Amino acid sequence: MFNSSVLLKEYDLKVTPQRVAIVDELYKNGHMNIDELYQNLLKKFPSISLATIYKNVNAMVEKIFLNEVKIPEAKSVYELAKEEHSHLVCSSCGYIEDIHVDTSILNESIATISNFKVEDTKVVFSGICSKCQ
Repeated sequence: MFNSSVLLKEYDLKVTPQRVAIVDELYKNGHMNIDELYQNLLKKFPSISLATIYKNVNAMVEKIFLNEVKIPEAKSVYELAKEEHSHLVCSSCGYIEDIHVDTSILNESIATISNFKVEDTKVVFSGICSKCQ
């Protein structure tokens, strides 16, 4: 069973009602931008500020508890940290899906054609999801 409080403590993050709510929303929805988080949390905490959301999300990103996913031509979304993966993004409806792709071939190819050592690979594929096709 998923327990936000235990997970926050494992990452040495202070357990607050706002942080628990952020984690619960991301667990439930997968990928969300700051505005979506803010709108959902306003229902639970009517006096919460956008600055509080930013402050807490940034603190969780610094601890590598959350990952920021930079989406081309859209706001970044956040997700709970998990094993390395790439993302499929529908350019029609904005749906985001995790996909596991072996990027080692890309990293090796880059090392062959350049004297650059890739340490991290973030790949976002854009296209049209099955619902929008």
